[in-house]
Amino acid sequence: MFNFEAIYEAASVNHAVELLKEHPNAIIIAGGSDVLIKIREGRLSECELISIQTINELRGITIKEDATLCIGPIESFSHIAENTLIKQYISVLGDAALTVGGPQIRNIGTIGGNICNGATSADTASTLLAWDVVLELTGLGYVRYVPISEFYIHAGKTNIKNGEILTSILIHKNSYENYKGFYYKYSARNAMDISVCNCSVNVRLSSDKKAVEDVRAAYGAAGPVPLRAYKAENAIRGKKITLELIDEFADTAAKNLEPRSSYRASREFRIHILKELSKKCLKESICRCGGIINGTV
Repeated sequence: MFNFEAIYEAASVNHAVELLKEHPNAIIIAGGSDVLIKIREGRLSECELISIQTINELRGITIKEDATLCIGPIESFSHIAENTLIKQYISVLGDAALTVGGPQIRNIGTIGGNICNGATSADTASTLLAWDVVLELTGLGYVRYVPISEFYIHAGKTNIKNGEILTSILIHKNSYENYKGFYYKYSARNAMDISVCNCSVNVRLSSDKKAVEDVRAAYGAAGPVPLRAYKAENAIRGKKITLELIDEFADTAAKNLEPRSSYRASREFRIHILKELSKKCLKESICRCGGIINGTV
């Protein structure tokens, strides 16, 4: 049984933020795959809901004139995985979306909800962090832009102020042009399971494909929030591609991640797996860019 006080259906973004002003404790709902479970379990008993599911301006995946890729926050994981622009420019996001739950969850769950629930294990959160996305947040009479690296504050807490909703996910051209990436989720089961940990790596190679010109790596369930491996990135940026370089990257990343022990896995096991994921994702990203590792494409 779903025990909530009231539900209001927003007709537009402006209407949604006006409803939030009138009902400051109300919860935004789109797909509902997270919120409805919490209501059923009693954690959000007798809450008020504001539905944004029918706001068409929050849908769609488009490219602006300046080549910024824009993703509507209520796009489902299924739509993201099948979208032509996603496949062309940031296919790794589609790969990550396909690891979320089962088909029913992917059909109803939204990328905005996956970001805004603040879970460190969220499958698309680490991938978006590795793409250096910028989040557009809209309040009553204003819009502000927050880099995703500044969005996650601590476990379950994000940089959304009272009265704001997420209205767009932006990936600028310089964040995706000439980059290729790879995402891997480690979990106890191959489907319909929460990550024990996950890793997403994007790489841009030198023109001769022999060196790492740039790299961005992000991890889920490796700390209280999704984390970037900045020290590991800096350790290999500009260097020639070798197996030793890949090991250096993985070792440096593991030393700067903060996994904890839980019923899913111990801290020590997570660190071991994260090192292996670092190697796998970096290797695959290099190969997708046409790079050569010790003579093997």
